[in-house]
Amino acid sequence: MDAAAIEVLQRAEGYLRLRLPAALRTPDFGATLEKSLQALPGVLRTSWLTVEGKLAVRFDPQRLAPADIARRIKSVLPAGPAAGSVPGSVPETVGLAERLDDLRARLIAAAPARFRPLVANATTEKAITNFTNDIVAFYLIKVHWDLIVNHWIKEPVKYTNAWLTVFYFVFLLVRYRKT
Repeated sequence: MDAAAIEVLQRAEGYLRLRLPAALRTPDFGATLEKSLQALPGVLRTSWLTVEGKLAVRFDPQRLAPADIARRIKSVLPAGPAAGSVPGSVPETVGLAERLDDLRARLIAAAPARFRPLVANATTEKAITNFTNDIVAFYLIKVHWDLIVNHWIKEPVKYTNAWLTVFYFVFLLVRYRKT
């Protein structure tokens, strides 16, 4: 594998974010790479996103330079899979659904064992949609609270359209929750 295929996404003092080519986006190679980098004195934290092929490394700039990290990654590359030889490797253009599935799997795996069922239920599409709908409803109430209290309640006939809109949104929210 050619080290030139690794793209630097962000470089700051004590931080380096890279994108690895599709051939290296496997959980096994990611674990090997993370373990190798964490063994390097001065590396504080690593984060590997398998589907996106992104690697973030936080390090002590007094002890390490980005070149040291690059040399360590390059030393691990020969142990990694050869380009195009990974069965089931993630293609360059990954859809949103696959990224969300990967994120969901990582969240569940990162949770302590006793909380995994809770995290699995909380990260379903329906749970996330319900949460988002509730946040939007609460936001709309917050934004319009002064109008509701100071105007709409005092003169309901004058603000009939506003009340009809509120009732319709509540109807939609309840109807969605029933399905």
